[in-house]
Formats: sequence, structure tokens, C-alpha cells
Amino acid sequence: MSPALSKLVLGILLSASASAQDFGSTRGEDSFSYVQPLDTVILGPYGHVPPVYPSPNTTGAGGWEDAMAKAKHFVSQLTLEEKADIVTGTPGPCVGNIVAIPRLNFNGLCLQDGPLAIRVADYASVFAAGVSAASSWDREILYQRGRAMGEEFRAKGAHVALGPVAGPLGRSAYSGRNWEGFAADPYLTGVAMEETITGYQDAGVQATAKHFIGNEQETQRNPTADPNGTVTDVLQESVSANIDDRTMHELYLWPFANAVRAKAASFMCSYNRLNGSYACENSKALNGLLKEELGFQGYVMSDWGGTHSGLASIESGLDMDMPGGIGLYGMAFDAGSFFGGNITAAVNNGSLATSRLDDMITRIMTPYYWLGQDKDFPSVDPSGADLNTFSPRSTWLRQFNLTGPSSRDVRGNHGELIRRHGAAATILLKNEKNALPLRAPKSIAVFGNDAGDDTQGFYNQDDFEYGTLSVGGGSGTGRLTYLVSPLAAINARAAKDNTLVQQWLNNTLITTTNITDLWIPAAPDACLVFLKTWAEEGLDRESLDPDWEGNKVVDSVANDCNNTIVITHSSGINVLPWADHPNVTAILAAHYPGQESGNSIVDILYGDVNPSGHLPYTIAYNASDYNAPPTTAVKTTGKYDWQSWFDEKLEIDYRYFDAHNLSVRYEFGYGLSYTTFELNNIEIERLVDNISSKPEAQKIEPGGNPVLWDIMYNVTIEVTNTGDVSGSAVPQLYVSFPDSAPAGTPPRQLRGFDKVHLEPGDTQIVSFELARRDISFWDIVNQDWLIPEGEFTFHVGFSSRNLKTSIKATPVSI
Repeated sequence: MSPALSKLVLGILLSASASAQDFGSTRGEDSFSYVQPLDTVILGPYGHVPPVYPSPNTTGAGGWEDAMAKAKHFVSQLTLEEKADIVTGTPGPCVGNIVAIPRLNFNGLCLQDGPLAIRVADYASVFAAGVSAASSWDREILYQRGRAMGEEFRAKGAHVALGPVAGPLGRSAYSGRNWEGFAADPYLTGVAMEETITGYQDAGVQATAKHFIGNEQETQRNPTADPNGTVTDVLQESVSANIDDRTMHELYLWPFANAVRAKAASFMCSYNRLNGSYACENSKALNGLLKEELGFQGYVMSDWGGTHSGLASIESGLDMDMPGGIGLYGMAFDAGSFFGGNITAAVNNGSLATSRLDDMITRIMTPYYWLGQDKDFPSVDPSGADLNTFSPRSTWLRQFNLTGPSSRDVRGNHGELIRRHGAAATILLKNEKNALPLRAPKSIAVFGNDAGDDTQGFYNQDDFEYGTLSVGGGSGTGRLTYLVSPLAAINARAAKDNTLVQQWLNNTLITTTNITDLWIPAAPDACLVFLKTWAEEGLDRESLDPDWEGNKVVDSVANDCNNTIVITHSSGINVLPWADHPNVTAILAAHYPGQESGNSIVDILYGDVNPSGHLPYTIAYNASDYNAPPTTAVKTTGKYDWQSWFDEKLEIDYRYFDAHNLSVRYEFGYGLSYTTFELNNIEIERLVDNISSKPEAQKIEPGGNPVLWDIMYNVTIEVTNTGDVSGSAVPQLYVSFPDSAPAGTPPRQLRGFDKVHLEPGDTQIVSFELARRDISFWDIVNQDWLIPEGEFTFHVGFSSRNLKTSIKATPVSI
């Protein structure tokens, strides 16, 4: 069967498998690939498997046993109507709300966006975006950021933080929400998820790992509504992310396993369909992968408006419907709910077992008790209700008692933390002619509409022309209370150095004017060009170029200024056609650094902080070099015609470029410093005497089979600062699997990193611990992680292509 025909056949099967849309109707069949390659089976590479029922009950495994006992006691006291309330969102002061039950001293749950700030709030901090945090390659920073955000959520009365993000992972360079997540690599993203979740929950706030799963584009993430129909009538369903079994496990599920291991309280299922079934009613994903295979003990909530059925979703593993209304985009609260009153009706008519409903509530309440949220938890800040445009007071269907202090200032000293994190995440891509750091220059010229103060307010959701870009748009944004622009920070530093600063912030003027006509009185010592690239929820990027004619701005300046330094504030990948221009002496990628943006970049520009950021993705020479673009259109009008085929399988980002030996401009993991480092004396220690290919079957704990997390090897390397200034190195470990690994295994995969600060001349030993999972592949026949036979190569270097040394080992004894 030809690939085209096999996809056509599968498309028909997927269409037929759509889940039922209401209580009491027939369950849909989930599609998931546990099948052989295309030429051996008629269904093609994505296949079909039976659904996974029933939804597993929580056991409290992993240290939640005492909290689960409290949760079960709570459940035993609820009426049926109260049970329906606990699993169904309702309009209220927060983005998501579970109503209180005063007779049981339960004050309800407040769920708030988002992954970089508590969004619906005043007097709160705006932290660096996920892509910036990942660019630091620093576990401590990832934890600190999560802990500080958790402190602010809790102080504002939010029980649940809707973050962090591992979906999108970064399959496509164009995805509009890549910046909310971390890196185009499962290992780095997994570490970021684990550290961030631990930080949130150490502060007493529930973390929500999202968006589960396959949410790799924004285009057609929601159904196309029928303008002539009811609120649930659609012309075309959401895009279906069609992912094979091995790719699911080794890429997209990988960081979510870290999230479960970190005891994330909740998961948010995504808008898209997954191999034909909506992600929030895909029983293979929710029951099979998440609750059974990974041993997830918390609750699954829908993305806002991501629920498309009642009983089908509940039996498939969905525990909480958010925000509670049926509307396609979560906005039509008055349209009723698939849950709510339908829950009570389903229990009464026998179509929903009370035991399933009780487990849903037990899962919701267990992390509530585990984190001590039943004791002395702050009340919801009333000011948030006034800022909440998602569910303003006029939409509230229930009473909320907002009696606590209003407009609490929860920022503390987090500005200092954000400044330090922003600098640590800034990536030095180019530095020639000793352009940086700046040393009290006599004159500076600042160019670009990204340099100055924002002209359209601190809570803007549009791609504004004038003002620096510190955060993207959508539910993942933050409400700034202040913003230090680059120009303001540069002027403050220039005043100390008696430096003349000139500025041109209109990109149109810059690109249409002879720059030499602007100098006062002569060419400046340095020309700083600030570029920006906007991205937001709901839209995928149309270009990988900087916005507002940014490339032309660089060319216009660099053609006449022989010391042009370019700084980008971007959601992610930009191709940089001017990178080799001889007058472009330095390039800094700063992404979205949050409220201290200008101070962070000035700390780097003047050498107060030595740059140590590294790329969490690959920068190619051309936009056309990237594979796996989003599906942006279909030529047919069938209801189920939006299909996105993940045919690239494991080959995303650096894995793709390496597999095809393609040249890139700046590789994954790349980043320069103002000093130099060397690596020496690599060693490997085997920590387990007899390593079997297949892991021993043990009782599932949060994160899956605990054997997968057992440490098999320890690789050590000496890192030395060979330069004349202090700095932080980021040694990285990449693993090459033996030839016996299945076809499609990437040439190299990140499996370790560390960030170490070294004074000039100092040496430190860095260790990389390798777990069984790190040296295994997912075998679709055995349905297990297997270590392939043969010789592994462990490479250590400073990027995916700057590998300095290697060592070999053969784990499995034949």
C-alpha cells in the first residue's frame, strides 16, 4: 500500500473513531500505534488499538498515602451535588474556580495562569519565559524561578498554578507557544519540568503540567464552529496530532514522565486531537500512558473549553472540566456543561459509577491535603476578580466570599532574582574584534523599536510596534507592574561612564535613511541594534525573521557602523542572515527575560555578568532548512480532515540536522563566554554489575517503573577555566547508541548537563549520572524500554557539535 493510500485509509478509520459527545452514548475507540512498519501492516504507521478502560484509581503512591486518606474521608461526607461541584469549574474570581463547601471547611480552589507569572493579578512579578529559563541550562535557576513564582501564586490565594509547559516541546520552529515551554529536546525540558514543579510545590502551590499531549501547533487547535449551528456544532474538528508509539515515548511523553516523578499535582490535557481522538477523551493517553504507565496520582483537568464529551471523557481519564461551560473556546458558561448537572444525572441513571466519580475527587483533593492547603492558606485577592476579563463578576453563577486584603504586593525581592536569571539566560552567539564587553565607550548609538519604553501599556496582547518585548501574548503572559527597558538601563549606565547615547527607535526611519546623516558628530564607538519577535497563544508564527523589518534594520546600520552589536528579544528561533556581516561584531539572544529586561542585558553588555546562556534549539541558515512545519491549511472540508502527520518521528531540531548531516549557523547547546574553558580526563564508572536489556518489572511509582530511574553509569570530566575572567561553563553529555538500536535512532541525544562557575585557572570535576531510561529505547513489540546490545559512545562538549572528548561502554552483557 502506498503511503498516500495508507494515510487515506487511516484517515477514514480515525474519523470513525471520534468519541461520543454526550453521556450515555457509545464510547469512541482511541487510535494509537503499537504496530509494525508501513510495509508489514495494512493500517500504516499509526495503526489502531483498543481503548484503555477503566480509568485507574489513585493509590497515593510516592508519599501521598496520608493525604489520600484525608481526601477519601472528605469524599465520604459529600452529597452527590457537591461531588459534581468539585469536578466542574464555574465562573468566579480566578481563571478557574471550584466552589467552596463551607460545611466541610473547604474554601474551594483557585486556578490561575500561567507559566511565567500569576497573570490575573496586580502587584505581582513577571518572570523570564520558559525558553529563557531553559537557555540558562541551570538547574538551580530553574528551581529558584519555580519557587519564587509559587510564593507569589500562594500569596495571592491561588491554589493551582497553570504551568509549567512541556507541550509544545518544539517540534516546529513556528509554533506560537514554544516560548512558554523550555527546549526542543526532551531531556532538557524534562529537567526543567522537574525543577520547576518542585519549586512551585515547595512553595505550597499545586503545579499543572501542560499541555498533554501532542500540542505542537496553534493553527486549528480548536474546532471550526458552524455559524448556523448550536454552540457544540462544528464544521471541522481540531487538528489531529498523529504520533507513532516510539516517538510518543522517546520525545513527547519523556518530559511529562519527569513531571509525574516530581509529583505534579495535576495535568492539563490539550486542545488537539491525538491520533483521531480528542486529547481530553483519549483513554490510551490519559488512562494508559499517564495513569497506568507513568503512575500519575493527581488529577487531569481539561484545557479551557477542551472538553468535548461527558461520560466518554470521564471514563477516558478526565477528572476536572475547566472552566465548566460547553463553549468551544471555554467562553460560553451559560451554555451548561458536559459535567455539572450531567454528573448527577449519570450517577442516578447508572451510567456513571460512583466509584469513578469518587476517584476523580480523591485525585483532586489529595494534593490539596498533601501541600497543606487546608491550613492557613491565603484567601483569594479580591483585586484579581476586578482584573479577570475571562469571567467578570457579571458572569458568576455562584457566590464567592472575597474578604481578604486586596491588591497585596507579593513581589518581594524577586526583581533581583529576575534580573540575575535574565542575564544568566542571555546567549552570546558572536563576539569578534573584542566588541564585548563594552568598556566605558565615549559614544553609543541605540537603534530599533525594541529598545525603548512600551507605548501601549504593560498588559498588551498585540504585536505592538514601539517598545521592548519582554514577554509574549495569550494566557502565558504576565501583567507587568514595571519594566526596565534596554534604553533606560543603557542611559543609566552611560550616565556613570559619561557616555554620549544617541537613539533611533523608528525602524521605518532607520531602513529608509542614510545612517551616516544621523551621527552626532561622528560614528559612535558602538551601535546597539535591538530586534524583537512576537508570538502568542492561538497563532503560529508566519516567519522566522525578526518583526518590523528587523533584518533591514541590521543591514542599514551595519553597512555604515563597523561595530554593530545586535540584541534579539524573541519567542524563539530567528534565522540571522546578517550574522556573517563583517560589521556585525556581536550577537546576543535574550528571548523574553521579564520585567528586568534592560538591566539583565546591560549586565551582559558591560561585563558585570559573563554570558553563560546556551541555545535550547538550533539556528539554521535558512527557514527552509527546518522540517516539521505546522499544518496550516487543508484543501478539503471534511469534518476530520485536519491531520498533522509526525512523519519526522524522532528527528526534530538538532536530531534532524545531525541525522542528515546538515550545516547549521548555531547548533543546539551553543553559547560563547568572555572567557575560555577546556575539558580533560573523561572517565566512566559502571555502577551496576549485571545490566539486563529489559528492566525488571516492579510496582509502578510516580514516573513509571522505578527501575528506569536507577543510575547505571557515572561519567566524569574535568572542566577548567583557561581564560582570565571568571565565568560559568555548561559541559554537556550526548549519547550515541550502538548500531543494534532500531532504525531512526538519532546519532546523538542529550543525556546530561551541568553549569559550573569557575575562577580563572580553576578546575572542577563534573559528574553526569545516567539512568536506565537514558540509555534505552522504547520497543514497540515488547512495549518496554530496552537497552540495545553493543557499544555506546558518550560524548562531552560545549554544544551538540562542539564535542571535545568521548568514552565508550557496553552495558548489556551478551
